[in-house]
Amino acid sequence: MFTFHFFGCAEIFVLTVMAFDRYAAICQPLRYTTIMRANACIVLASLSWLGALGHSFVQTFLTFQLPFCNARVIDHYFCDVHPVLKLASADTTLVNMLVIANSGLISLGCFLILLASYTFILFSLRKRSAESRHKALSTCGSHFTVVTFFFVPCIFIYLRPSTTFPLDKAVSVFYTTITPMLNPLIYTLRNEDVKNAMERLWSHKVSLKEKQKG
Repeated sequence: MFTFHFFGCAEIFVLTVMAFDRYAAICQPLRYTTIMRANACIVLASLSWLGALGHSFVQTFLTFQLPFCNARVIDHYFCDVHPVLKLASADTTLVNMLVIANSGLISLGCFLILLASYTFILFSLRKRSAESRHKALSTCGSHFTVVTFFFVPCIFIYLRPSTTFPLDKAVSVFYTTITPMLNPLIYTLRNEDVKNAMERLWSHKVSLKEKQKG
């Protein structure tokens, strides 16, 4: 549970920092190298990992300081907070509220910061040329796709009491397995070299098929 929440929260913070990086690159292009200098990047990355460490420690401590009797099997695919709390032989109301305040508000707060960042970016693009807008939106598109796939399930799971819904397991599998699998594909398709290579490969296959038919 500690490892799961540590890496999950670190990804949330890193995605939020990436949104700030996109904002600085698009809205403050002349000052970008000054704003996102090497020392600033190191500080932001370090704060992301330290914040994730604190979050994960609190989650684990709040959960496992409760008394557990003989129940050892959870109704879930992995060891997460809400399924484990259901096994506790004590009142978990307070812990549930603290978990919501910790995990839920972190997910929701970072998501709102991301939305605000993209709102500023969209407003700043109104006076740009069509080519500049297309380039900026292309840069942000992959990041926003990953953000949506990751944050929406997290908010659904953690920003509510530990009640069970039929979709819980499917949503958990989506943001823990499907989204990380899609990340390389989403980010790679932005790369011009990769896109050109894929177009050449597709054109080669099409020409081979036409020759075989002929």
